[in-house]
Amino acid sequence: MQLNKAMNRQFIIVGLILFLTLPSAMAQKERIEYLPNFDKRKIHFGYYLGINNNSFEINYHDQSGLDPNSPVNPTPEQDMFLETDASLGFNIGFVIDYRLHNNINLRFEPGLMSNAKTLTFYDANLDAAPNGIPIYGSSTDNPVREVAGTYLHLPLLLKFSTNRLNNIRPYIIGGVSYDYNFSSNEKNGKDNFESEFRMTAHNFMYEVGFGVDFYMYFFKFTPSIRGIFAMNNELVEDTNPIDYPQYSSPWTGPVDFLGTRGIFLNLTFE
Repeated sequence: MQLNKAMNRQFIIVGLILFLTLPSAMAQKERIEYLPNFDKRKIHFGYYLGINNNSFEINYHDQSGLDPNSPVNPTPEQDMFLETDASLGFNIGFVIDYRLHNNINLRFEPGLMSNAKTLTFYDANLDAAPNGIPIYGSSTDNPVREVAGTYLHLPLLLKFSTNRLNNIRPYIIGGVSYDYNFSSNEKNGKDNFESEFRMTAHNFMYEVGFGVDFYMYFFKFTPSIRGIFAMNNELVEDTNPIDYPQYSSPWTGPVDFLGTRGIFLNLTFE
């Protein structure tokens, strides 16, 4: 968890450095304006490479005991049932840019993104033993799941740019995306009772970010930072034990919502 927070701080620091150095760069008087007609094109193409630090936002069911539909009623209440430790992943893809206006572009950026996460579960029902017999047996001896994800990332974005100043042009960007999770295990008949963590294969995200276009001699170079946020619940719940339906799964029972939250650092070449 601490590593994940440190990585997020590194992304933020890079963004601050980028924009703190921007004013001095813009103040420089460029004698040569590179690619003067680049932005007059109706459509152009490019590609991007990048890294990501994708984790999860996790919300839990009501724990007060007042909600009869909540499967969780620990005593005392727990603040956390699931801890996520995310590692750095990579992004790669193409850019198709369509100019709508002098300062507005529609962008389609299909690509792949990959990362890995380690999930550690803590649950009040782990020791459930009606009649003195543990209902989960040895299946809870290993509360850790390694979750590797490879996604087809299909974002449709609007890019709002300032007017160009010499060879620099800042912008903000935002939009929605469809993500297909190749490693979801959604159709897997096994669940956490057989040590299989399952997620939905089809997901929808929204993303926002900022960046700067740097016009070089032969191409346009664009570093950018973006945040990505899941709109749907990506968790596939476990099947509760048939003989004891009042006890929820110790892995997925407490979780009401689990969705991707992450930061990208992309380097784009157009």
